[in-house]
Amino acid sequence: MQTLTFELPQDITLRVSREEFWAIATVNRDLRLERTADGELIVNPPTGGESGRRNIKIGRYLDEWTDRYGGVCFDSSSGFELPNGATRSPDASWVSRERWDTLSQEKREGLLPLCPDFVVKLRSKN
Repeated sequence: MQTLTFELPQDITLRVSREEFWAIATVNRDLRLERTADGELIVNPPTGGESGRRNIKIGRYLDEWTDRYGGVCFDSSSGFELPNGATRSPDASWVSRERWDTLSQEKREGLLPLCPDFVVKLRSKN
């Protein structure tokens, strides 16, 4: 397949279904994609160095907390399919062990069909 790059004007939104989102995300693993509840595709640019540095610390702290108190934590590449239909990838997130254990192995492998119990979204300067 040949890769094609294009830009959308800011006043145009691209809406995709859940299935279309997953197909696009699967073949574009280097992109940070999210989907709003009404299907709008969101492409997040890579972070800068300072944001990346802060984000790795947040992940480390959350992982240490999880080791101590339990549950399951996730990094920014984990996608969650929220009850309202949106697909989001917070910078760091945590789910209780009880909720995680209700998911089949198949559901654990794809977009996680639940809202995390705790999320961190690091705010950038812009």
